[in-house]
Amino acid sequence: MKINSTNLAKADLLESESFIREYAEETANLSKKEAAHRISEIAAQAEVHPLQQWHPETEELLWAAKAAWRNSNRCIGRLHWRSLHLFDRRDITGTDEAYEALLEHLRFATNGGRIRSTISVFSNELQVLNPHLIRFAGFREADGSITGDPMLAGFTDFVLKLGWKPRRRGPFEFLPLVLQRQGEAPQLFELPNEPEVALRVPISHPELDFSPLGLQWHALPVISNMDLAFGGLRFHTAPFNGYYMGTEIGARNLSDVSRYNKLPEVARIMGLDTSRDRSLWRDRALVELNLAVLHSFDQAGVKMVDHHTASEQYLQFEALEARQQRETTGDWAWLVPPVSGSVSPLFHKEMRNLIKTPNYLMRDEPYPVKKTLNSRGCPFKK
Repeated sequence: MKINSTNLAKADLLESESFIREYAEETANLSKKEAAHRISEIAAQAEVHPLQQWHPETEELLWAAKAAWRNSNRCIGRLHWRSLHLFDRRDITGTDEAYEALLEHLRFATNGGRIRSTISVFSNELQVLNPHLIRFAGFREADGSITGDPMLAGFTDFVLKLGWKPRRRGPFEFLPLVLQRQGEAPQLFELPNEPEVALRVPISHPELDFSPLGLQWHALPVISNMDLAFGGLRFHTAPFNGYYMGTEIGARNLSDVSRYNKLPEVARIMGLDTSRDRSLWRDRALVELNLAVLHSFDQAGVKMVDHHTASEQYLQFEALEARQQRETTGDWAWLVPPVSGSVSPLFHKEMRNLIKTPNYLMRDEPYPVKKTLNSRGCPFKK
């Protein structure tokens, strides 16, 4: 079919055609004739309205979101890509409505701890400025230290300048949601401190006394700073979640020296010699902190996967993809777990880091502050 448009990029139209053909082949929702007709519709729209993007049907959008998860090279949890639930919110135009829709997403996905993988897709007229829907603030103190999460210190500065009044300046204070409609000023919306919306999990150890640490984490990881990209389109406001892998919290969020940096405190509770590296105090403390995270989520009844199980599930995903004659691509540095990497079967695999579409693509933070460290993980794990 000949595609002709002076203002809409030819490459985008070719991508839309490729997407429709792939969608039709994989889902059987469209016959070859119907797929050809759909492609003609999109091309005709481009002729009449060359500055407008084509409008996917809800079923097309759902399949794109699922396939984007399947193609996410940094995600170890792709075995469950077909389970994704979609809230199509493209009809919402106001920030108040968007806020209520995001709360519905959080309630549905949290599900009392029985986490459901969920995505909400809005029009590009609306934007969520938070990098994650649920995160803890990082407050800068006069002595240069940070109370809370240093990775979110820049965003915390931003929301404070917007007028946020935190309940208190503790280490685990939920940040507000910041929503913006195109052409308007950003709006602050307080995240309800309710378990149905933002469930907290206190961190305890099955044998050691972790109570002096006062640790906790939130049950639901919802990324909101990645675009859903497919068919020549990019949806900038498409927050999505899966459930946590334990090491993301125990080996990164609570352990990284640039994050909560809790390993020295864990080591002291364990009575370890922290004066020399050869005592391997960091390694021993890291294992116990990760054990505590898994134990705590189990005690709270919140869904979580350990890194050994996740590695085996990735191999299952790879085998299923091979049966469909699809190559499994991956980013080795992100897929190998940050604890006991060499005992994961993924450590010994070669991977091709080829980016395919549909996919979830990172974008620069939309708020005007210096960009902080990127979080490790994957769309459905961080």
